[in-house]
Amino acid sequence: MAEQGYRVPDVCRIVGISYRQLDYWARTALVRPSVKDARGSGTQRLYSFQDLARLKVIKKLLDTGVSLQQVRKAMATLRDLKEPAVGTTLVSDGTRIYAVESPEAVVDLLARGQGVFAVAVDRIWTDLEGTLAKSRRRSRELARAGGA
Repeated sequence: MAEQGYRVPDVCRIVGISYRQLDYWARTALVRPSVKDARGSGTQRLYSFQDLARLKVIKKLLDTGVSLQQVRKAMATLRDLKEPAVGTTLVSDGTRIYAVESPEAVVDLLARGQGVFAVAVDRIWTDLEGTLAKSRRRSRELARAGGA
């Protein structure tokens, strides 16, 4: 059975980014659609659930002021990790991004007075699952209402 793919308009709406951002990130290989990539004019990109989760992480990092260059480095490091990103917490002082493996690492950064934030990848994953479930329910309700 083939994995379900999410079309570009849905991805943009779910993640909260513009078509231009998504297109640029795909063309520059920040996040390539893993279900189906575009093959010339008129073909459709299809993104997986994992792609959506990556895109949400990227958006969160950018929204907190981390540069796209630093986000690219962080995402490359996450791809290189042997463990899945779910359960990983990302922390940044606005310049560097860290994957936190223990609470002590976060405390150490705070003790030095650096402003930090955290992005819990598993939280994004769970929120994304809820958003997609609501969207599917809404689509089924609209389909039923239209067919009545």
